[in-house]
Amino acid sequence: MATGFDRLIPSSMLAVDSDPVGPLWRAAQIFRLASFIYALGFQIVINDNLDKPGLTWALFGLMTVANVWWATGYLVGFGRRWWFVASEVAVSVVMMLSTSYVADEGWVAGNQTWPTTLWVANCVLSSALLGGPVWGVITAVVVGCANFFVKDDISLNFGRNATLLLLMMTGLAVGLAASRARVTHARLTAAIRTAAQATERERLAREVHDGVLQVLALVARRGAEIGGDAAELARLAAEQEQRLRRLIADQPETSTGDPTPSSDVDLGAALRELGADTVKVSAPREPVPVSAHIADEVLAAVDNLLHNTAEHAGSGAQSFILLEDLDDEVVISVRDDGRGIAPGRLEAARQEGRMGIARSVVGRIEDLGGRTQLQTSPGSGTEWELTIPVQEGRVR
Repeated sequence: MATGFDRLIPSSMLAVDSDPVGPLWRAAQIFRLASFIYALGFQIVINDNLDKPGLTWALFGLMTVANVWWATGYLVGFGRRWWFVASEVAVSVVMMLSTSYVADEGWVAGNQTWPTTLWVANCVLSSALLGGPVWGVITAVVVGCANFFVKDDISLNFGRNATLLLLMMTGLAVGLAASRARVTHARLTAAIRTAAQATERERLAREVHDGVLQVLALVARRGAEIGGDAAELARLAAEQEQRLRRLIADQPETSTGDPTPSSDVDLGAALRELGADTVKVSAPREPVPVSAHIADEVLAAVDNLLHNTAEHAGSGAQSFILLEDLDDEVVISVRDDGRGIAPGRLEAARQEGRMGIARSVVGRIEDLGGRTQLQTSPGSGTEWELTIPVQEGRVR
């Protein structure tokens, strides 16, 4: 939240002001300066008409010092406290009440109170900025009552004297603005914190799935095959795997990460390194440059698909990877000739807490702004098509 007045304040002062209402405090001090200039002009014009002009100038000097002290406190931030605002309200009311002492009844009846109701409005602004609309209105009522006391006339005829009404509306409006600024700042801070936590949880969930869960699953499977003492180890590994899967599944799936592209990587060459006896890779001869972040995420997703093929497609299943460069995006097809996936199996796995496909494949690609498409049926193999936009960070 910023105002046009901020350019009048030293940047070093603004840098340390983390108060969400800080811009309003600074704008209020601009009003304070303008109202002080008006009060000074008023004092020069009317001083000769007062009963005690010398005392009035002395009081005005004290008010000037206090005015600078308050402005400094509110600008820097140390004055945004109840005791500080209370001192301003008290001094402002005393200055208003002194009008009856430095001027006669005739002058008081025909003029506004000294040192002008415009300057006194500063304490209403300070109360509203610190305490919200309720305290802004309360301070306005206190100041209005002091004005009625000096005038010795309680008049609610706002057509002739709207001082109280204007002060109350000012306190209400500024107080509401301050309260809304605090609420908005709190919500924005909470949203940023939640997004950062969700992104970190998503990253950790992927790392856990790619490492720990795969190892636990392997230990559970091989231990059961070996039998004997290893069977107990397999049982424990399977239990911990399920617990960890449930923990990952309980985490929010919202991710707001927007990584900054770094140096380019040839995606075709990186995919060819995945080639093996059971994995055939076809990629363009020309380099397919993408950012290092995109390459890492794509390779991790493809590696998960290859792992699923090795684990679930059946013995002897072959995988085929095809990379297509479409200029603004790349399309990677990962196909196998295994047993395929039964209808509803992926959704059932997700509900069981097995988030490998949902997080490590679909989640990764969607975080890159891409999309995934699956074609499979029992006995006819599985084909994943991963489409990823790569216009950011690409050098042609």
